[in-house]
Amino acid sequence: MAPKYKEGDVVFTLNARWVSWVHTAVAYCAFLGALFVGCWLHYQKIVQNEHYGYPEEWFPSVSATIGDRYPERSVFMVFIAMTSGPRFALVGLWYLLTKRPNSNLPAIIAGVGVFRTLTCGGWTYVTSTDDHDWHDIFMISYLVATLPWTLGCLALSPPNPEAVKWRKRFAGLFFGTLVPLIYFFIQHKVHKVAGAYTIYAFFEWALVLFDVAFDAVTAYDFNTFEVVVRDVKGLSRGDAKTLKDSVKDKNPDQSIIQASTFDGPYYWPAVLDAASDIFSGYVFWSILTCLGVVIWYFPLWHMGISGFEVFVMAPAAPLWLAIPAVRSLVIKNIRVVHLLSVAGVLSWLVKDPVYRLFTVGTAVSLGSIAWSATWYAERANPNRLQTRILAWTIGLVLSSISKFANYGNNPIWPVLNAEGGGWNKTGVLLAVLAIWRSTRQVNVSGGDYNPAAQKKGSAGLISLGLGALFFGMHSLLSDSSTMILWVWEGYPVRGPIASPHGAVTIFFMAVGLFLGTSIPQVFTTWTAFGIGSVGAALLTCYSHWTGYYGALALTVYLMGVAPSLITAGAQHNPAKTFGFGFLFYNFLVLFHVWVVAYAFVPGGPLVREHTDWIMATMMIAIGAAVFTIQTTDSPHKRRSATSSSSRKASAYYIHILLALQLLSAAIAYLRFPTNDYQPYHKEEKLMTAGIWTTHFSLDNDLWTSEYRIRDALKELEIDVIGLLESDTQRIIMGNRDATAFLAEDLGMYVDFGPGPNKHTWGSALLSKFPIVNSTHHLLPSPVGELAPAIEATLDVYGTLVDVFVFHSGQEEDPEDRRLQSLYLSKLMAATPRPAILLSYLVTKPEQGNYNTYVGDKSTMHDIDVSDWDRWCEYILYKDIKRVGYARVARGTITDTEIQLGKFVIGEPVSYTNERISEEQVPPGRRFPDMFKPPGARGHFYHVLDGDARGGAPRYYA
Repeated sequence: MAPKYKEGDVVFTLNARWVSWVHTAVAYCAFLGALFVGCWLHYQKIVQNEHYGYPEEWFPSVSATIGDRYPERSVFMVFIAMTSGPRFALVGLWYLLTKRPNSNLPAIIAGVGVFRTLTCGGWTYVTSTDDHDWHDIFMISYLVATLPWTLGCLALSPPNPEAVKWRKRFAGLFFGTLVPLIYFFIQHKVHKVAGAYTIYAFFEWALVLFDVAFDAVTAYDFNTFEVVVRDVKGLSRGDAKTLKDSVKDKNPDQSIIQASTFDGPYYWPAVLDAASDIFSGYVFWSILTCLGVVIWYFPLWHMGISGFEVFVMAPAAPLWLAIPAVRSLVIKNIRVVHLLSVAGVLSWLVKDPVYRLFTVGTAVSLGSIAWSATWYAERANPNRLQTRILAWTIGLVLSSISKFANYGNNPIWPVLNAEGGGWNKTGVLLAVLAIWRSTRQVNVSGGDYNPAAQKKGSAGLISLGLGALFFGMHSLLSDSSTMILWVWEGYPVRGPIASPHGAVTIFFMAVGLFLGTSIPQVFTTWTAFGIGSVGAALLTCYSHWTGYYGALALTVYLMGVAPSLITAGAQHNPAKTFGFGFLFYNFLVLFHVWVVAYAFVPGGPLVREHTDWIMATMMIAIGAAVFTIQTTDSPHKRRSATSSSSRKASAYYIHILLALQLLSAAIAYLRFPTNDYQPYHKEEKLMTAGIWTTHFSLDNDLWTSEYRIRDALKELEIDVIGLLESDTQRIIMGNRDATAFLAEDLGMYVDFGPGPNKHTWGSALLSKFPIVNSTHHLLPSPVGELAPAIEATLDVYGTLVDVFVFHSGQEEDPEDRRLQSLYLSKLMAATPRPAILLSYLVTKPEQGNYNTYVGDKSTMHDIDVSDWDRWCEYILYKDIKRVGYARVARGTITDTEIQLGKFVIGEPVSYTNERISEEQVPPGRRFPDMFKPPGARGHFYHVLDGDARGGAPRYYA
């Protein structure tokens, strides 16, 4: 029995609000004290950044203020250590104040609060100088945990109107400050705008002030608590009292959030069920998005129709569900069908490309059948149907995030192996476990379900809408960088970039899905359809931010309308809606390939360069489905009576969706470009430039080749490289962006151009030197494929140098190639600066169009006139000293060699072809020895005509 206390036993009492005041005061002293001391002692040092100093930048950032300088760092650390005690007390008191019977949310939020406190100590006491990686890990963890802490405190806020008001205000100010904070950081880091970092610093300090102020509001709530110190005998068995439930009963309308999703216990097995469901959806999207890559391998190597393209029809397999016996068999054995589709992930073990294609195609067919049957089977249970739709759509979000984290490649694709960044074994294991759990409680029949007097609308129109929806989600949303590259037009940066703005695209996917689940009836209105259509038009017709805003509007619409369209489709025979829907999706996929591959496919010229037709067809088809849904008895109306239970059923899926957004934000932070790249031999003022046709980053054996391309470029010490056949932002190529991986891993600036909506096979420029300006060109191509070119001005050791990256048209169209040679020669002749052409010309040395590219018309010179064994790749130059030339074997990566030229800035230019021996060349200007025969990994210097020394580079006086 607990002892009975007397008033005389009390030694000390303190109102708990003082815990909040002490925490606030000491935290502000830590930051403001460091700011005062730093400005007093080291003002010009702490306002200096990598681009500018005083007077352009005149206010220090938080990180610069509390960094490594003594004594401001010590001032900050002492006070932040003093803050830890009140901080832990604040978190504990908040838990005691908010804990309720049958609710785990207070404990979860308290855990998040403790985690934030520990990670704050991490980034405080481990600076970026001590250990940059761990400093970033602690900082990212702290920022990520801030969102659930803030939302959780809002959700649990006691019915105190004053506290609720200020909590809302500070939370709004905190999250609102993030937008200008990110904007001005990009202006500083990417655009290098003078003074932008000072403005960023003000927002950064505001973020700190609002963060501390948000927790200071607890002073209003802690008035109900008193901290008491007693002199007692025996052990204390007393239980602390929480806020009385009667307060809530008397003020039921003052609760900050009346969300049923937070009531009751947090059922962790249900979280695991939701996660398993979502991972099952992720597996489907993984094999579907890889099917195009596996198919593409065959026409790529056949240089035309191969016959294997028929596998593009694999997703239309739900047409088999038109047979009642098949439909019943699939539904009753849905777990088996889902498990069989995992063969698509397992197929990385199949080495032969033909058999791997057969395996992936079969898996996609089974996956399409399994999901169509799942939706159809759950049509009588709106809540379960909604969770299945959420699992499938969040699976797309997870797929996009996994590609965002893995630089455009899905880690469980069967075209990746361990050497190429694949997580195949892990993917198979998780897929089997997830499907086994998510299908263990399926209890449905294969019979028909026909509620009385239900108007189900037109199955044909719904199938068109579903096909267009599937196509839009796949072609535009399966990779977060796709639409960003649609609106990219080169340097200076005037719009979004793949990182960090890929996280913005993913966030708007989540917003659309959340709204589509919460207020589905809004997305089946003509107003919403009109907004989505305007977004599609802006994305198609405009560049930069305007085009991207349209992309975000279209993103929200596609994800938001998905639950309504799939729900409507589930009310019909699945063969009619999902089967024909995937068939129409296949038509749009072929249409979307034909617009760029028109030179190689039957009827191609009819749709040449008509992406606008594709977008219009997609939106009209979705509009047809919206029309028929408006004339039906909407399943969402029938569900209105059980909307509370529906929210509870989908709550765990939404929570996981929120967690995925935090993961996406963390990835964006880690991938943010540093823009502090250095060339390999700056002491020599050397620039090594190269050209390589990378064949869409697929090698001879159907494996992605980004890692091996990366290794070759790094070991060859290439400062500037032109990559051709590099546009992989189409369904048939996996919606990838190999240039992003190469640029970020190698530390290079990248210009991807022209974009995927410009109907070329792609060109890209990677540079260790800043790209001052770049322009994308589409050269004259009246008959054949479009010829892309990038014209870029680089800042090379303080000298402006123009670099042209160009891919000429195919051999079968001589007039195209002649016109292109004239166009490019005028471009090169017009520049008054030193210039280099990195190109694919389709001509023999000193014959035909070669004499337009080289000579008086262009003012350009061949890097080595004596090298007769060239047909495609050439390096030309003018007004810059050439010191070396080499051709490097491709290995198994592609079908084209690497060509390299070494140039020196600031020395007299000579166009003679007088060669010198390697011994006469300073070591810093030589090509790496590791590629002398036999070379490394299949890469070695080719034997050039007239060079008796074997495979070796050439050097010039």
